Amino acid sequence: MADSTLTIPDNVTFEDAIALTQTLLTMLERGKLSSSQIQDAIASLVSTLPGARGFFVTYLTDERPFADNPTPAVIEALRHNTETISDLMVKNIAMSTATSITHQRNQDEKMAASSQRVRSRSAKIIKLLQLPEVQERSQQLYASATTGNGSYQEFLSRWGYDQEQRQAIAQALEPLIS
Repeated sequence: MADSTLTIPDNVTFEDAIALTQTLLTMLERGKLSSSQIQDAIASLVSTLPGARGFFVTYLTDERPFADNPTPAVIEALRHNTETISDLMVKNIAMSTATSITHQRNQDEKMAASSQRVRSRSAKIIKLLQLPEVQERSQQLYASATTGNGSYQEFLSRWGYDQEQRQAIAQALEPLIS
């Protein structure tokens, strides 16, 4: 394993986090980082909201298959900012589920499959994390999607999710709250 490092600035921007995550994933693919280097880099990235958003946008949509099975180092790194991670992961389930429906309506099966992959990867990370905050937020989002009220109602309304999308979001969340 080469002695490579990836330096994450303290005030990483969303755009920087995307670029840094792309570099991280390439280094990971080439075996250039140890588990502790991977964990440190991701923990630094997800320590802020812009960094976490940039990380997930890149990691969850990456074409390489290793994102389908996150390593223990990836999962452990995501346990460093549980409030932010929990909120983003639950929203990733909702957004990828609703976006998949939009792509299906537009008869874009390739993009629908991509959204479904993001949802699957998000659900896998959630299950591996086993964070009480994720379960709590999943229940809250489920309640908002099924009742039209609650703490995630503004989120669902802002994105303009219709009844079919809200029902699909609730179905995607069911395995995470049972």
